[in-house]
Amino acid sequence: MDQANGLREMVKKKAYNINELKVVKTCSAGSSSPRVIAVTSGKGGVGKTNIVGNLAISLSRLGKRVLILDGDLGLANIDIIFGLNPVYNIKHVINGEKDLADIIVKGPEEICIIPAGSGVHELVHLTDGQKLNLLNEFDTLNENFDILLIDTGAGISSNIIYFNIAAQERIVVATCEPSSITDAYALMKVMFTQHGTKSFKLLVNMVNDAEEARSVFESLSNAVVRFLKDISLEYVGFIPKDDNFQRAVRQQRAVLQRYPESKSSKGFCELAQRLLSNSTNVPPDGNIKFFWRKLMSYH
Repeated sequence: MDQANGLREMVKKKAYNINELKVVKTCSAGSSSPRVIAVTSGKGGVGKTNIVGNLAISLSRLGKRVLILDGDLGLANIDIIFGLNPVYNIKHVINGEKDLADIIVKGPEEICIIPAGSGVHELVHLTDGQKLNLLNEFDTLNENFDILLIDTGAGISSNIIYFNIAAQERIVVATCEPSSITDAYALMKVMFTQHGTKSFKLLVNMVNDAEEARSVFESLSNAVVRFLKDISLEYVGFIPKDDNFQRAVRQQRAVLQRYPESKSSKGFCELAQRLLSNSTNVPPDGNIKFFWRKLMSYH
């Protein structure tokens, strides 16, 4: 018993180091717990990671303190779109080599990023001591951030499913391609039938106009109503096709920074505003530590 208490005290003291992370923006008194939003897709190549990056900037400009978790395994796409090259990732925290404050990197416009890299695989094999350490590290983040955005990767692998289950909200990204729509449906079906997840949001990317985006939503919604009747699928908007978006990707810049007046930039601003205006519908089981507790309980 004394040994367990000693471990808790040691971890507690270590976790306090995260308070060295200074964030300029402050929360108003009485603000709610941080929202945990997973951004996911059934198919790769739908622009999901760029959506996470630009959405983070949009939310930051609206006064929210945003943390991104790059959960896309070893691909580190978030780092690439922001032109970053982090030295450490979450694996170093799991192994006790670094505190969480040591691995968090600053992105543009006060966004913070947790590089996950290959460390995501390590979450499957955590010891009780490592879980306690990680939970205490993440507990302090509740006071430093308003929103945690998770780039989950694409597909229905176990890690991707676990991230989606543990999050409060799930934004499924799809395009007008039939394979993207089919794979988005497959992702929701697996999460519903195998894990009981019932609530999803749909964002349509790379479409010509609102009518085309609505057509994608209706196709998915009709399939859900017919075969998965208990699922709630909420339409949160679309990001239009935009040559400037691709130019920004090649320049390793967010389109909101490089081409702020472009069609896609306006789409991201509208998406952020819509998410914040719907905050009253957010499930109450939130905060960052709760997310990690749920995540690790599934492994």
